[in-house]
Amino acid sequence: MEIVITDLTRFSNPDIVCIAGINKETGECIRPLPYIQLADCKRLNILPGNIIDGSFIKSANIENPHSEDCDYSGQLTRVRICESDEFQSVLESNLSVSISDGFNYPFPERGKVILSQFKPTKSIITLKVSTRNLEIVKDNFKEGKIRLHLLDNDGVRFSFLSITDLGFYNYAMKHYHDVDFPNIINNFIRQQDIVYLRIGLGREYQGGFWLQVNGIYTFPNYDTEIRSYS
Repeated sequence: MEIVITDLTRFSNPDIVCIAGINKETGECIRPLPYIQLADCKRLNILPGNIIDGSFIKSANIENPHSEDCDYSGQLTRVRICESDEFQSVLESNLSVSISDGFNYPFPERGKVILSQFKPTKSIITLKVSTRNLEIVKDNFKEGKIRLHLLDNDGVRFSFLSITDLGFYNYAMKHYHDVDFPNIINNFIRQQDIVYLRIGLGREYQGGFWLQVNGIYTFPNYDTEIRSYS
């Protein structure tokens, strides 16, 4: 089965990453398990917008909201890189109106967590938002970390959402102390026509599932430093 990689997210353990992608034929979101070694991702050059092929089977112990979990056997292979319009089409095919709509949960202003008794049926959604409605900020309490402020399409504001997008994390680690960071990347985003966000839910923690930003994708242009392993 071929999937288009839409999520490349980091863990506190830097040696592994979580990838997820969308099957173009069915629109199904697939999260391969076990998690991938970062070294293997680098070796195969697995990045958002790449198409990979593998044998994916729904996990036997699957549990909401992480209904995308799939076991895989054998080797993952990189097929090719999507054209820009092809990748955008994949993201468009998976859109939710808002975070509350996508997870079927009424988030309050600046909410960050879905309580465990209200498990949604999915753990990753795609949003299409105005480039003027988001801002990347430093986490002044955790060195090197970055967060996202978002005005959602339904008017709900989200503050200091965790950014787990590996490319943005690596970029932040490299430029965190630059005098123009994060203004330079915010200005770049605002110069683009549109931005897509892959919004995920972490594994259950302290009685709930916490929001995280798995992917930030700008069109028509993207920052090549962010979308690389350099």
